[in-house]
Amino acid sequence: MMGWGNGHGWMGFGGIFMILFWGLVILGAVALLRWLWMSGKDSGKDSGNASRKTALDILQERYARGEIERDEYERKRRDLEG
Repeated sequence: MMGWGNGHGWMGFGGIFMILFWGLVILGAVALLRWLWMSGKDSGKDSGNASRKTALDILQERYARGEIERDEYERKRRDLEG
């Protein structure tokens, strides 16, 4: 057969494609495991209602940081409480 170089023509790319294929499979598996690991860590952040802040909690934090004055704090606290 002429032009095929004793069977080594296109067949030389087979090894390169095999390395690329397995490299992509391994890279995909590592990416999947890393994504699963990170999503497992993040799942405990907002679990349950105990971590939710009420409007009064947020108001108290704003007052403590000095974002609002005492009279504004008292007025908003009265509005929230009743």
